[in-house]
Amino acid sequence: MGTVSVIDHPLVQHKLTLMRRKDTSTNDFRRLLNEISTLMAYDVLRDIPMHEVTIDTPLETTTASVIDGKKLVFAAVLRAGAGIADGMLGVVPGARVGHIGLYRDPKTMVVVEYYFKMPSDLHERDVVIVDPLLATGFSAVAAIDRIKEYSPRSIKFVCLVACPEGIDVLHEAHPEVPIYTAGVDRELDANGFVRPGLGDVGDRVFGTA
Repeated sequence: MGTVSVIDHPLVQHKLTLMRRKDTSTNDFRRLLNEISTLMAYDVLRDIPMHEVTIDTPLETTTASVIDGKKLVFAAVLRAGAGIADGMLGVVPGARVGHIGLYRDPKTMVVVEYYFKMPSDLHERDVVIVDPLLATGFSAVAAIDRIKEYSPRSIKFVCLVACPEGIDVLHEAHPEVPIYTAGVDRELDANGFVRPGLGDVGDRVFGTA
């Protein structure tokens, strides 16, 4: 079975509650998305590989640990996944960013890819796929399927909110891919929306509702 890590830090949960409110403005929603993504990055990247370098402090030469941000890729599922990637870049500015354009046909629920652009040499990199919602799970599975074609060193999936149905679908297809989320909501409704959820994140980020 795959793992689900719920990031329950009080600051993350507080900001998620503010984002859920239907009267939160577009500007505030966008700011909160950036802030919560930055906070989540600390847990998501807790096991990021490190290596030793030699540095000079004001007092002496020593060795210390650093990450290689260039080996990390945030793969944003468009549209709103880009907002999560932006927040995480705040703490790992050297990371690369890829984009996966997917949409779910509202009638068939089939996932359609319309754009895919990733950094080169993906087989040498760790990939964190970011998408605000894990609803049906179909988009997440499609994104992971595409990323796996390039055999990256590792894959993680990060979302703000998931539901049990989406988690089951993702783990059935990719049981080794860990899920990081700020909350697991009650259910997926008949229209494919997570409930209680936080609405259409793309519309709320870009003011297109």
